[in-house]
This record gives sequence, C-alpha cells and structure tokens, in this order.
Amino acid sequence: MASENPTVDDSTNGFARPEMYTENLAGTVDAYDRHVFLCYKSHVSWPPRVEASDTDPLTKRVAATWKARKNDMALKTKITVCEAREEAGFSDGDVLIFPEMIKYRGLEESNVDSFFEDVLVNGKPWTAGVQEEFTGSHVYVCAHGSRDVRCGVCGPVLIEKLNEQIELRGLKDQISVTACSHVGGHKYAGNVIIYSPGPDGKIMGHWYGYVTPNDVPELLDQHIAKGEVIKRLWRGQMGPSVVEVKGADDEKLARVLMGLSCCRSPSLEQNNEIEETTEAHGKKGSKIGCNWPVLQQRDILTAVGVLGAVAVVAVAYKLYRRAG
Repeated sequence: MASENPTVDDSTNGFARPEMYTENLAGTVDAYDRHVFLCYKSHVSWPPRVEASDTDPLTKRVAATWKARKNDMALKTKITVCEAREEAGFSDGDVLIFPEMIKYRGLEESNVDSFFEDVLVNGKPWTAGVQEEFTGSHVYVCAHGSRDVRCGVCGPVLIEKLNEQIELRGLKDQISVTACSHVGGHKYAGNVIIYSPGPDGKIMGHWYGYVTPNDVPELLDQHIAKGEVIKRLWRGQMGPSVVEVKGADDEKLARVLMGLSCCRSPSLEQNNEIEETTEAHGKKGSKIGCNWPVLQQRDILTAVGVLGAVAVVAVAYKLYRRAG
C-alpha cells in the first residue's frame, strides 16, 4: 500500500525501511496506570510540539499542568493528544480516560486546573463537567507527521487499512480508530495502542510497534476478538513495565527458595518479614532470616532442583529475546 505522500520514499521512512524489526520491542513502554486522551483538531494541523505550541493554548496548558501536578496523582498518568473527529462524536476539548472508560466534554484552557484537581488528583467527578461512560474497543495510531516523518508515512496508511477491515467485518459500531500524537519510539512506527476488554472483561491497554498493513487483520481477529497478544509486535502494556514485572517475579522466586531452605526453622514466621517495595515509597531491603544448621537433605535437593529449573527458564528467556 502506497504512502499518502507520494514524494516520500517508502523504503526510507515507510514499512520497508531498513530499521524495521531490528530491535526487540518488549519493554519499550514505560510503566503507567492511566491514559488520558485530549481530543484536539486534526493530526495534519498539529505542530511538531503540539504540547508546547503558543498557537495551541489548550494543549500547552494541559501539558504544563500535568508536569506541575503529576507527582500529586496517585496513578501514574500518560496524556496524549488525539484527533477530534466530529463524525465519531469527539470534539475539541473532549477528554477520554482509560481504563475507566470515562469521557468529559468541553475542557477549556480556563478549567484545566479544576479538571486536574478533581479528576486526576482527587479521583472525583469533575465539578465543571458531566461524566459520560463509553464502551467498545479503541485503537490509537501515531500519525504525528510533523514530529517524525515515519509516523506521518505509516500512521495514515494503517488508519485507512484498519477502517477498511473494520467495515468489512461489520464492526464500525464496536471499534473506533483515531490518530494520535507522539507516544514515544517513532523508530518503531507504525505505533498502535489498543484499549479493549480482555478475556476477563477488564479494559487492557497494549502497545504495538513495527505494525504494517498486513498485520491489521491479526490485530482485529486475534487481539481484539480473542484477547490474544501478538508477541512479535508487542511493546508493552498499561500497568507495570516488563522490567518491573520481571523484578516482582524474581522476588517471588526468592521467597519460594528461601521458604524451601528455611521450612524447618522454628523462627520462620518471625524471620520471614519482607518489606513491600513500591515506586512511591522507594526500595527497601528484604529481611529474611534462616536457621541453616537444621537443613534436611531433601530440603537441599529440592532447592537445587528449583534452581536448575530457574536456570533453564532464564536461558530460554534469553533465546526468546534474541529471536525477537
């Protein structure tokens, strides 16, 4: 499929560029808990730094307020500008909040402070707006061409292909596709974010990179329809980062191993105090005590077996990472 701009060489900035598939994508999304989209104009009119443009006071005010108040928010929040599409019911100043699936209309420069104070900081309904709920699956595609030509080339093509395939499946009333501004990692274009219900019905947010038009059917039929992640294109998701999840798994493993070796200790309950580690409170050391002299032979053999299994998993994980 050709680029919207015929003067742009697809082999340099499009889906055939040399950098495609050269990096492992998993872990290229920072941890976050909530995503706020501000509907604003058309993606073709956005300046390179729409969040800092003097000619766009609303987006500039939102970005400045987020920077000033982000440490006051209990939830780590991303804010992204998305296209206002009247035909889809999204006007300038509408705000969409994931995973809560809440929409507020009519955000203006004059009431940005109250929106942040009420909704994002205190977690209450906005006193200056009417809270609405929305449903369905929502796909955001970075098409911020003035920020990076690769997204300007790939984004519009993906949006066209997504809408085409959605219409063929008769899903126009269930899935919306919207252009969005810079989301980080332009070198991974096409960049796609999907917010949709997971197998348990909860709203999940998954990020994909190196997406091409050929991947669109899989995004619709596997990810949205079945809730199955496409691993080869997966950058990360809403929630803890890949590194943080791995760290949490390592801590659980440490607890299992220490539990196996200390299960004969009469003071296990007193010694196995592990202080919770969170980003908000800073990292603290674990306090784990064991009575090593009372180890039984079967305890040692069990621990050695678990350690061997862990080594196998670690090797397999490294090979998977290299394979991409």
